[in-house]
Amino acid sequence: MPGSTPADPAPASSAAWQLTDVITRLRRVLRSSVRSDYPWESLPMAQVEILQRLTDEPGIRISELARRHRLATNTVSTLVQQMTSAGLVERGADAQDRRAVVLTITDAGRSSLAGWRQANETRLEAALAVLAAPDQASIQRALPALGRLVAQLESAEREAPQG
Repeated sequence: MPGSTPADPAPASSAAWQLTDVITRLRRVLRSSVRSDYPWESLPMAQVEILQRLTDEPGIRISELARRHRLATNTVSTLVQQMTSAGLVERGADAQDRRAVVLTITDAGRSSLAGWRQANETRLEAALAVLAAPDQASIQRALPALGRLVAQLESAEREAPQG
């Protein structure tokens, strides 16, 4: 934007700000509503994100997981320890470097993640069902573009120098 500096907040009317705001609010309301509608669902979001990553990338190292999630290695190590104790994740030796630890999701982890996904899907389907048909169609049409946006952001993150 002309005349703005990186420290300047984006105007509330910018598309980037609106998208950020909607995503933040959507995540917050899903998290709280799923837990109130489904009290058994208690996976913290950080654990959900790790389970999702392990589903996509089985055998990832703790250090790489920390880098991808932009968290301190000791933070991820603590989360992994909690998840290992809960039976959601297994730690194993890396075939290339027996000193390194790799992570895999367990059947219990897959089951917990599936329950989390189902609870969110049920909640979203109910909310979508009360929207007008044009709104439902607009959301459906936006999904491929949002997927490409996520892929672009993930690609840029992988290519960014680590500090």
